[in-house]
Amino acid sequence: MSRCPEGSWHLNRRTVRLALGDAVPPTRKSPERVAPVLGPHLATIGGWLTADLDAPKKQRHTARRVWQRLMEEEGVVVAESSVRGLVAQLKTEIGGDRAQVMVPQTHGPAEEAEVDFGEFTAVIAGVVMKVFMFCLRLSHSGKAVHVAYANQTQESFLDGHVRAFEALGGVPTGMIRYDNLRPAVIRVALGRERFEHPRFIAMRSHYGYDSFFCAPGLEGAHEKGGVEGEIGRFRRRHLTPVPHVASLAALNQALAAADARDDARRIGARAETVGAAAARELVLLNPLPSETFDVSAPLSCRVDAKARVCVRQSYYSVPARFAGRRLEVRLGATAVIVLDAGKVIAEHTRSLHKGSEDLVLDHYLEVLTRKPGAMSGSTALVTARASGAFTAVHQRFWDAARKQHGDGPGTRALIGVLLLHRTMTATVVSAGIEGALVLGNFDPDLVAVTARSAMTSAGATSPPVPVPPTASHAATTQRPTPSLADYDQLLQKETA
Repeated sequence: MSRCPEGSWHLNRRTVRLALGDAVPPTRKSPERVAPVLGPHLATIGGWLTADLDAPKKQRHTARRVWQRLMEEEGVVVAESSVRGLVAQLKTEIGGDRAQVMVPQTHGPAEEAEVDFGEFTAVIAGVVMKVFMFCLRLSHSGKAVHVAYANQTQESFLDGHVRAFEALGGVPTGMIRYDNLRPAVIRVALGRERFEHPRFIAMRSHYGYDSFFCAPGLEGAHEKGGVEGEIGRFRRRHLTPVPHVASLAALNQALAAADARDDARRIGARAETVGAAAARELVLLNPLPSETFDVSAPLSCRVDAKARVCVRQSYYSVPARFAGRRLEVRLGATAVIVLDAGKVIAEHTRSLHKGSEDLVLDHYLEVLTRKPGAMSGSTALVTARASGAFTAVHQRFWDAARKQHGDGPGTRALIGVLLLHRTMTATVVSAGIEGALVLGNFDPDLVAVTARSAMTSAGATSPPVPVPPTASHAATTQRPTPSLADYDQLLQKETA
């Protein structure tokens, strides 16, 4: 091997000497640089950044703003990149960019849970709409219950708790963690003090658990990080792609099925599944109260001239005889119940859209008897056709009755048949209509007789007629069914 001439490796003698003395190269020393332009202003910049610690986060100095102030107020001519590096160094020294350290927590079985709302998009009955998902998650096992609502009202908030407790079969023995949600908190006081909503206090007292409210804003999000992450995970896992369903009830059935499937998943590196951990935890929950908490909000609404009550900008029909009166309304998360003197007179599914009308054809039958011409164009008839309550059999009867008797009498005959639905099942009334069509007689009384005959042949009985409170004692006496057997003697004598 030929000898390399000295200096062909471009190494200094001192470097070779250090390499022979130690196989590990020494740490490279960074030269101490002098900032001749920014050096005199270090105290000024540090003062600005220190004052930012007490300022709102969105109104604190950025490196660009520090650079601008140095040029405008101090007359410093310096590159923005130089200021950016200095600001980053000073923020680290004064703690302005210090990351918040989270302390790991251990939650005992059945002791704690977390609640939050999340948003997602769904197509319900062909309409794209924003849906709000209530989520209650047990902190120990990670078992969660998800319920979809069309809004974030207090009724939905309370109803979500009721459904979640029923799905879990019990109530946490300790506390449930919350954001400062308006359905629960009226006003945030100092520290952890909160002025809670009376309805929330009533629900919490009914089920016997304590509430814990996180710090306001992003600073408190980590205090219930389990449910925060659960909502995002569930949305990505079970709500992507966007679900298409026929109704909100169908959507909640899909969510319940997804909750059941999640029992087989594992959280992180845990050895047991969510379902196995929940099996240990659920038996330790406090038992449910004997009565379910009523989440509905009591309202007082006046019935308008169209026999409707307006509840949260949606209209619901009531029997026409209540027009002009003020009635009690119980507004629930998914239902609207109208009462008169404590008696339910109408019940509707709560509308998903503002300005909608939920009209029941039966509520207008007495009015349509006097105004048969309004029947064909009535909104209630359109609704009945869409829901399947007004069937093709009804339409055939109506067409035949109008053809034989004219529009007015034929429509009144149909209304008489529709009134039979108040005391008979739809199947029996349909059988009566079919019999009338065969006979070509469209008298409602004939339809009623034929329907009762079909009901008797099928072994069914008509529902008992309630006895009014003012009836005499004889009205409650059980009597045998009348018989015409004695009249057979007259037939025999006539024959003789």
